[in-house]
Amino acid sequence: MRFLFWTIFLFIIWVGLTMSFDIQELSTGFIVSFIIAMLYVKNYPSSDSFRFRPLAYIIYLYTFLKALVLANWDVARRVIDPKLPINPGIVAIKTNLKEDYKKLMLANSITLTPGTITMDARDDTLFIHWIDVVTSDVKEAGEEIAGDFERTLKNL
Repeated sequence: MRFLFWTIFLFIIWVGLTMSFDIQELSTGFIVSFIIAMLYVKNYPSSDSFRFRPLAYIIYLYTFLKALVLANWDVARRVIDPKLPINPGIVAIKTNLKEDYKKLMLANSITLTPGTITMDARDDTLFIHWIDVVTSDVKEAGEEIAGDFERTLKNL
């Protein structure tokens, strides 16, 4: 059942990305989807710790896009108006996420939003370069930079 799900899911993504209904495109997409699904199911056996939750990913995508727009707006304002404060610095934030892939998604999401870059990750601590450090308190900085991301990542 997992194999069938992943084959169909990957094939739908293929069709969505190619936007072609040519028989050659469709057959190639099906073959590629079939092979990837076969390799995935063989190498990553089903576990109770991982569940694919499409709604959770949609909510996370919304959270990320909202943060991306707001961060772009903030950085653009700082570029246009030189009177706005820039107080760059490096802050450490603690994450409550346990799974490595969630920590990776958090670090990448922080880096992809303008004004912040994840410089290093050690265990549950991320070191972030921040364009306008408003606090050096680990808990407050973590909430300011990664609070929304972390809350939605917990549900993935």
